[in-house]
Amino acid sequence: MKTKPVILVIITLILGFVLGMLTSAQLRLHRLKPVRVYFSEERFREGFYNTIQPDEQQRARIEVILDKYAKLNSELQNEFRKDLESNMKAFRKEIDANLTKEQIVRLKEMDDRRQEMIRQERRDQGIDTLRRREGRRPDFDRRRMRENLPPPSP
Repeated sequence: MKTKPVILVIITLILGFVLGMLTSAQLRLHRLKPVRVYFSEERFREGFYNTIQPDEQQRARIEVILDKYAKLNSELQNEFRKDLESNMKAFRKEIDANLTKEQIVRLKEMDDRRQEMIRQERRDQGIDTLRRREGRRPDFDRRRMRENLPPPSP
């Protein structure tokens, strides 16, 4: 008779733990996404100009400086991505030798989901760029309207 309540409590605790982890992951994802968007080059320029509000002469000189450092940062970011990709390939080669076929398949599925998220993020950034060029708000999103969410803060 005592085992049923104990099992019920253990199952409840496990479910609570799993739900808590999933909720925490979703909260972190949604809180960090605006930070990633803010660090895009266009958003940085926009925010920078809105903050300092330069006149036309300053703007021309500042634009040259921003272009210089944007190029340097872009090269650094590309180099980082290449190094990271190389490290991940070496890691996978080494770790796959220690996994079962089923585990390798699950890792492959996880990698595919990660790659799809990256592609989606790049598509979204491309859409935002087009919207800016057309003079529309880049953060306009029908999903946000449907769910009655505020636009991301710049």
